[in-house]
Amino acid sequence: MSKILVTGGAGFIGSHLTDKLLQKGHKVLIIDNLSTGFKHHINHKAKFYQMDIRSVAIDKIIEKERPLVAYHLAAQVDVRKSLEDPNLDVEINISGSINLLRSCIKHKVQKVIFASTGGAIYGEQEYFPADEKHPAFPVSPYGVAKLTVEKYLHCFKENFGLGHTCLRLANVYGPRQNPKGDQGVVAIFCGKLLNGEQVTIYGDGKQTRDYVYIDDVVNAFVSALDYSKSEVFNIGTSVETNVNQLYEILAGKVGSNSNKTYGPERLGEQKRSVIDFAKAKKELNWEPEVNLEQGLSKTLEYYQKKKMVLVG
Repeated sequence: MSKILVTGGAGFIGSHLTDKLLQKGHKVLIIDNLSTGFKHHINHKAKFYQMDIRSVAIDKIIEKERPLVAYHLAAQVDVRKSLEDPNLDVEINISGSINLLRSCIKHKVQKVIFASTGGAIYGEQEYFPADEKHPAFPVSPYGVAKLTVEKYLHCFKENFGLGHTCLRLANVYGPRQNPKGDQGVVAIFCGKLLNGEQVTIYGDGKQTRDYVYIDDVVNAFVSALDYSKSEVFNIGTSVETNVNQLYEILAGKVGSNSNKTYGPERLGEQKRSVIDFAKAKKELNWEPEVNLEQGLSKTLEYYQKKKMVLVG
């Protein structure tokens, strides 16, 4: 089995991925600065380094540990923050990524599997669902940064032979997503509905997203491990759901009478976003297995149990 690095391994997706890799018998080391991740999400079988991907000390860790593969999930993931402070977004998502990739090249890491974005990268879509050939004109610095790292990966493959797989993720949701953060509408809605708080929908609620369950996303990352080519894949469901519909489904499941309110539309957010996973199905033998109703039920169950533990 391989030694594998997971950056952002204390985060929502990264911690689930770490669990799965360990379950499959791999050795896992995690680099995470805990800015949005949580120490209690880190599997005790993984080796943990608390560090920012911008740090020069990353090189020493990779030199010492010599991972065969690096999963790169560490990032600044807030679209609104990327608009408020694009310089910080560049520092973390572009410069931090280059810092990591240069160490991977230097210390002979065979492959980087990168968590890109399938929503923000395409901008306002010309057709639905978007495949990987859809023009990429992001409307947020966050989307620009993810596209830029994809281009650097291609450049480093051509010049230094660093293999890569880029997974353009749709809107990932599920257990462990932070309900008190600014990202992850499913988690935020779950937290507020379970606490009997008013839910705010920004804009008219007709904006659509492609919601993909965490277990399906982790399976896609694992499927990419043995894929030998350097390619880009959409990881989504090809199903559009608008925010109003999402609220109604969750409120119905909770049995909540809480009123929703509408706030101003947020900058940098697309009107419609939905991606085609046909290429991943063909090349990675991957497709989503959990539909939205099932995934929302599983997610709500997790937050309900967590709330009971916290209260108890």
